[in-house]
Amino acid sequence: MGVSLFSSLQIPLFFLSFINFCIFELALAGTTRHYHFDIRNQNVTRLCHTKSMVTVNGQFPGPRIVAREGDRLLIKVVNNVQNNITIHWHGIRQLQSGWADGPAYVTQCPIQTGQSYVYNYTIIGQRGTLFWHAHISWLRSTIYGPIIILPKHNAQYPFAKPHKEVPIIFGEWWNTDPEAVITQALQTGGGPNVSDAYTINGLPGPLYNCSNKDTFKLKVKPGKIYLLRLINAALNDELFFSIANHTLTVVEADAVYVKPFVTNTILITPGQTTNVLLKTKSHYPNATFLMTARPYVTGLGTFDNSTVAGILEYKTPPNTHHSSASLKKLPLLKPILPALNDTSFATNFTNKLRSLASAQFPANVPQKVDRHFFFTVGLGTSPCQHNKTCQGPNGTMFSASVNNVSFTLPTTALLQAHFTGQSNGVYSPNFPTSPLIPFNYTGTPPNNTMVNNGTKVVVLPFNTSVELVMQDTSILGAESHPLHLHGFNFFVVGQGFGNFDPNKDPANFNLVDPIERNTVGVPSGGWVAIRFQADNPGVWFMHCHLEIHTSWGLKMAWVVLDGKLPNQKLLPPPADLPKC
Repeated sequence: MGVSLFSSLQIPLFFLSFINFCIFELALAGTTRHYHFDIRNQNVTRLCHTKSMVTVNGQFPGPRIVAREGDRLLIKVVNNVQNNITIHWHGIRQLQSGWADGPAYVTQCPIQTGQSYVYNYTIIGQRGTLFWHAHISWLRSTIYGPIIILPKHNAQYPFAKPHKEVPIIFGEWWNTDPEAVITQALQTGGGPNVSDAYTINGLPGPLYNCSNKDTFKLKVKPGKIYLLRLINAALNDELFFSIANHTLTVVEADAVYVKPFVTNTILITPGQTTNVLLKTKSHYPNATFLMTARPYVTGLGTFDNSTVAGILEYKTPPNTHHSSASLKKLPLLKPILPALNDTSFATNFTNKLRSLASAQFPANVPQKVDRHFFFTVGLGTSPCQHNKTCQGPNGTMFSASVNNVSFTLPTTALLQAHFTGQSNGVYSPNFPTSPLIPFNYTGTPPNNTMVNNGTKVVVLPFNTSVELVMQDTSILGAESHPLHLHGFNFFVVGQGFGNFDPNKDPANFNLVDPIERNTVGVPSGGWVAIRFQADNPGVWFMHCHLEIHTSWGLKMAWVVLDGKLPNQKLLPPPADLPKC
């Protein structure tokens, strides 16, 4: 008969309790998952154009990251191209791990040619769909991929378990090099050239020339539920998405469960993710179905007015005589998408998004506010350099700003300067909390459209509760702006059109079940109000996820100071943190 190890060693009871606690903790702890990202050039062909482009592991889009809530990720990024590289894990909270967030010159210097960096972070309290992408210049045009965070073992989805899960990631294709596109735009001061196609999982689809073979096909069985993990990785376009003759049930946004609702069409801005359930028809239909996406446009600039399509195809039932030839004869049904400028649809769609606000998934909206901020966001101009011709409005250069400050990226990473206490000459802590010169933000534009330039941040004590109202401006024409906040989720407590009224509008704020997310569209000619708890020490970027607006300066940063407890402090930088 066997003897217990513990009884033979006569271990004290308190120590046994400690061992049991450790075993329990280990059972709760996640797995460590290792990934290797090899940044290299790869020849890729679309629209009958072959070009060399920067990829991860030679793939376009890049590889899928799959983890569970609670897992630790160690992702080694090796840079084998001439471009500087950083990777951002979009939507990951990065609690105490700001060194792994990724925006160039904000939390890290870039990984230079021949160098590597290990991104090391743990997924805490999150599950759902997010994505990763390059966060320097316009390299995210080709460097992006899905992050799929499964619930913990034995945890269930708060909706019907799907038969299958399918990532659908929207992007863009340029026949030229997008780095040359943004370089030219910044040199001339004008708007950038637009993409040549939109893509679904890297494929343009049959509505573009020379692209029939490059079509994403989703093959489904009748009477099943499919979870589609939608991601908008496009640089500069908000998108409508629909599947002909099918409805979609929205169940999650930005990796947060929502109250389910049914819709024919999804609106998704760059930086947003949306999980939807697709219930297939109960019987095999004698048709195939296009799934299409095209832009929602509010600005005055040029845009890619084209449509990407994939095909939803039902697998033929067994013991039938459907040949491939007869399949091709089936009618191909197209969805009807909203008009390009259908702001009423966009508004109605976003108003349907609500947090679950259940006992298991509460909506912890800050009920009291320590600091109020009012930020104007929009376009403006900068003077043309001497002896140069510029293509912006009236011979100026396009710029963009928050509270009329067009953000200048430093040459030392902000987080490094903050952590070492050497911020002098890198950034100033006096970002304006409201516009210095108030004006009629959505009315007749002011005569002076010039912006100021600077590297200014807002400094917050740990655990400050923040309310931020972001107001679109009509200085160079009203348009919507998808604003992304790094390091936090926030609650969208209100939105409206025209100028925000601080005396009337807060009375209508939703403080019960507002949507919780990391990227929100500031309505064209309107405003949005968000609340968040500054419970994550570090330096956190906030910027428009339309890449051209970020390039023009529509960005800023929040510095959150350490708290008093060990789990409230930013940890020291890793030894392999890239240097500038």
